[in-house]
Amino acid sequence: MKPIGLLTAVSALTLCLLAGGGAAVAAGGASARECARPGVLFCENFDRLPLGGASSLDWGIDTRNGTLTVERPAAGRGGKVLHVRTLDNGRAFLRVDDLAVPPGGFYGRMRLRVAAFPTAPDWAHFTLVEATGAGSAEVVRPVGGQYVPTVRRALWGIGADGGPTGDWTAWTESAPATAGAWQCVEWRLDPVTNSVTTWFDGDVTLTASEQAHGGNQVPFILPAVDTVKIGWQLYQGGTAPAGFDLWIDDIALSSRRVGC
Repeated sequence: MKPIGLLTAVSALTLCLLAGGGAAVAAGGASARECARPGVLFCENFDRLPLGGASSLDWGIDTRNGTLTVERPAAGRGGKVLHVRTLDNGRAFLRVDDLAVPPGGFYGRMRLRVAAFPTAPDWAHFTLVEATGAGSAEVVRPVGGQYVPTVRRALWGIGADGGPTGDWTAWTESAPATAGAWQCVEWRLDPVTNSVTTWFDGDVTLTASEQAHGGNQVPFILPAVDTVKIGWQLYQGGTAPAGFDLWIDDIALSSRRVGC
């Protein structure tokens, strides 16, 4: 790791896959209207899922030492949310497969609250969104970060692994990872320019491009994304705290920016 610093037959909101230019329309509320917008690839707000262990025919689960639970938030949100819980260097992801992403790439949006970010070990690296696909071995991480001991706090950063650019997280001190508050997090993967942009509460905070990134000095080439994982993974053991809790709501993936 270099310290340099997206069970019921009908889910909470029906999975919206573009097929022949059309999108399925989910029912109910503002989130349903977002799902009905042109370009929407996937939507989920968990409201129609039963409380308890998360499961849907619209998406899969990838866990190790972690759980996904649908619950009602204690404060700050209405309806239901997805509670992501991991221990130490575990992982717990909602996994969206077989996305029909157009050649121009896609946007993602979720609402997020993290109870606490890691304070150990040094350079502890975490990922919340991971995108993969054909045409490039890069595992792209538009939402993630690291605990940076030189500033004694966790910072947001765009990263990647598994491809020619290597294992990197391009964090910035201007993007501290703040715990305990709901945020609107957006990201954009543009394979035309091989660039990644990440917003927090509407502000452009992080960028990476084909030539300006945090890895090996070779071009950063984005894959033709067909799989997106959303949740939490930490890659080093011996963490403080010993476990991690975050709550996710209003996930949307779209060929157009959904916004906050």
